[in-house]
Amino acid sequence: MADEAGSTLPEEPFDSVSQMNAMNLIAVSGLTFLLIFSFFALSLSNDSSPQLISPETVDSDDWRAFSVVAPVDTGINVYHDHFRTNETYPSWLLDELGVNKVCDLTFTGTWQERYDADRDTCWDTLTPSDIVAFPGTKIIGHSPDGGSEILILDDPSDGHGSAVTGAVLDANPDAVIFFVEGFSTEAVIAAANQPLVDIISTSFGAPGSVPVSGIERGTEIAVVEEGKIHTGAADNSPSPAIQDSTAGPPWSIGIAGYAEEGDDQKEIMSGSYPDISADWTQYLPNHDDVDGYHETSGTSFATPRTAGILSYVLQSLRFEFNDAGSGASPELRQSMLVNGTDSEGNPFLISNSDVREALNLSAWYPELGWDPTSGTMPISPIAPCTQTGWGLVNLSNIEPMIAHLNQSSELSQRPGDVVACMNANQDMREAYWNAYPSLPVGEHELFVTGSQGIERRLF
Repeated sequence: MADEAGSTLPEEPFDSVSQMNAMNLIAVSGLTFLLIFSFFALSLSNDSSPQLISPETVDSDDWRAFSVVAPVDTGINVYHDHFRTNETYPSWLLDELGVNKVCDLTFTGTWQERYDADRDTCWDTLTPSDIVAFPGTKIIGHSPDGGSEILILDDPSDGHGSAVTGAVLDANPDAVIFFVEGFSTEAVIAAANQPLVDIISTSFGAPGSVPVSGIERGTEIAVVEEGKIHTGAADNSPSPAIQDSTAGPPWSIGIAGYAEEGDDQKEIMSGSYPDISADWTQYLPNHDDVDGYHETSGTSFATPRTAGILSYVLQSLRFEFNDAGSGASPELRQSMLVNGTDSEGNPFLISNSDVREALNLSAWYPELGWDPTSGTMPISPIAPCTQTGWGLVNLSNIEPMIAHLNQSSELSQRPGDVVACMNANQDMREAYWNAYPSLPVGEHELFVTGSQGIERRLF
């Protein structure tokens, strides 16, 4: 998780209710860390063997089933082979994403040679109002904040956004990427306002999850008003995720990290009490060449990987149930992420809350395989939710989630102690963020965890 640019303090001090919520949070956090550091023993396991699955790419009459993911980050290296495609995006897709400019890129030579060749026709001409298609790539790009050295393109001094987007595509190679450059509420809202976007992924926030205003208003609009999914990175510290403006709001899916393909235990420098935990260390594309990769770690990459997993699930269900669209437009799709029909012509509808329930049910706690030299923390058998939330998620969760959502094989309910622990998590998040001064006062709908996973609740 990268530091957020331009974080500001709330405009008003906490009122007495907020102070009480904060004190409760501190008390619970203290208990949480006592539990985490006091117990090191065998934990339960629901699954442990990740398998790579190829995404569904069968064509439909209207192109093919697809899903759109919007990473919001530093920029994107559109020249890298990782983002290339032989597909041609249909004109209606570009039109519905608001594309008003096309950059035909140079795909021969070094990164610098390609950039230099395209400066006059592309990079030096871009403005913050442009939504740009890059034929031959999976990227549609937008830079509403402006101000960066090169709009949309990952600048030589950056690199974070290219790695983040690589993590999305590693989980769903067929995802359409609506990339937004920026670290602001406005950048998040730019993605929220795109009807075709399914999932917004953000990997930045205030260091240490200090309780200051961040992008929560933008993610609230995306999820509560537009029906999308938001995956938000917990901090790269053991700080509880509850008060984190990226991972903490109850409408967001907060994501911490674990050592996949290592000992499967919790990374010490990864937020605690999140929604779920995903792969901390990955091998991702470079930002300043055309075919190089590097190993990198953090919740910054666990989060978009999860976004890619959820995107794959949506794409598969859309293929299965004849849904040629994307997004969850309240006007066009009844706020449903999947809006199709079954084999008998009956409506088949999947909402944000349905997806989040399936994610929670599919998560799992690993068997003890702790390597004391690994830099990880063994997951405690006592209240493991305080370390990793509902549990771990990787590519092995895809098939069970799809089977649960298409009702071919429902996932089992989680044990009562896990449900109680995560209900307490959600209650604290609701109390904290309802009192938070940067949010509007009034009744609004949230997607929250209940005893059966996710329910809708007005408060």
